[in-house]
Amino acid sequence: MPRVVSDITKLIGNTPVVRLNRLPEEGSAEVCVKLERFNPSGSVKDRAAFSLINNAEERGLIKPGDTIIEPTSGNTGIGLAMNAAARGYKMILVMPDNMTAERIKLLQAYGAEVVLTPAAERMPGAIRKAEELRAQRPGSYIPNQFENQANPQIHRLTTAVEIMDQTGGQLDAFVATAGTGGTITGTGEALKELLPHLHIAVVEPKGSPVLSGGSPGPHKLVGTSPGFVPSILNTSIYDEIIQVSDEHALSTTKALALREGLLLGPSSGASVWAAMQIAKRLGPGKRVLCIAPDTGERYMSMDIF
Repeated sequence: MPRVVSDITKLIGNTPVVRLNRLPEEGSAEVCVKLERFNPSGSVKDRAAFSLINNAEERGLIKPGDTIIEPTSGNTGIGLAMNAAARGYKMILVMPDNMTAERIKLLQAYGAEVVLTPAAERMPGAIRKAEELRAQRPGSYIPNQFENQANPQIHRLTTAVEIMDQTGGQLDAFVATAGTGGTITGTGEALKELLPHLHIAVVEPKGSPVLSGGSPGPHKLVGTSPGFVPSILNTSIYDEIIQVSDEHALSTTKALALREGLLLGPSSGASVWAAMQIAKRLGPGKRVLCIAPDTGERYMSMDIF
């Protein structure tokens, strides 16, 4: 049994990896999924949230009792709200009003104030509102997950290290979706240093192919494609962009629950679908690992399952 930890943030990271057995086609490479749902608040964003707050504390920008404001599509907000509750901060999250009811209720359960902006304005609208709120609250702080290097840094220090340990370095391809770009940038950079041959693919919604040079648009891969290319995203780290349709993402999400016993969110479905396409190309004897960002429990209102 693990030792008793001093607070909930000490349980962030060290998430498990599972091999898919029933979904990949015969003759495909092995497909492994890193289950970030096992973080305390249920998503990969617990890592970035912890790092953002730690970094601000170390720089003397915040102290317990202060107010943190952040624009978010949901999971970073939930991770920040959990971290803030455990460490004595007030939390205000600004998000588009098309987020699922489960996400909003989770934020409120951690004591965060939720401010909604028009969905048509996407994340840029939430960012503008967050800046407006900061101007009204002297001493408040915006971590800015889209520009803060503490975001990808935590993945260099933890996610990539865990993957190397869990795979023994036996890895041929790595797949992740991109919201802020922190996960694929930090993890990808660290893995590529150790495994120069590694093929890295970034997943984006077919309906909002911004990384491919297209225009932002509506899609159901919640938490991906904020409608712009974040400054922290290293666009040279990935070798391939895979566009995934809502249909493929949602059908794979449902199949993961029914055939693998994995209840995950739609961005996880997209990540797994993309990983399986690469696995078909690579063939037997190879291994693909993808990141499953969160749990499916916060998407029940989307009628995926």
